[in-house]
Amino acid sequence: MRLTTKGRYAVTAMLDLAVHATEGPITLADISQRQGISLSYLEQLFAKLRKQNLVSSARGPGGGYRLSRDSYSINVADIVTAVDEKVDATRCNREGDCQNGEPCLTHMLWADLSDLLHNFLTSISLGKLVEDHHVKGVSARQDKLQRDSKQASEQQVDIDGSAETKPAFAAQN
Repeated sequence: MRLTTKGRYAVTAMLDLAVHATEGPITLADISQRQGISLSYLEQLFAKLRKQNLVSSARGPGGGYRLSRDSYSINVADIVTAVDEKVDATRCNREGDCQNGEPCLTHMLWADLSDLLHNFLTSISLGKLVEDHHVKGVSARQDKLQRDSKQASEQQVDIDGSAETKPAFAAQN
């Protein structure tokens, strides 16, 4: 049993939205750049997240996505389930027909593990994750990288290859 890329990316993208919730609607392009998830994949995930009322969208200039409700009322299990992931350690999808139509020797072990995993993911809200010092540190690093990247791309190069604007440190020389 393992959580697939779909579930992990959905949780990552939703956490990114929660971290940046005070900034208004967040574009998928910004999430893509910060988290290294392809834009087309995010579009697929957000269609499912929107269908399950976990996010809402705003169209037009300044548009993007935002959480549809408070980050403390959205748990990780909600997100994983919304993108059609199952946290199930059994081979039989909990049907109990793992061995010739009957439960296998370890069926209850794996079913109990699945319950523990689901309960664990249910106990963790996006709001709780946003408060985590590790999440705050990683988010600050990602935001800085994104700002630096935007500044570098905004610096225009004229025809002869020299920069139209000089970096701040060049003014000191």
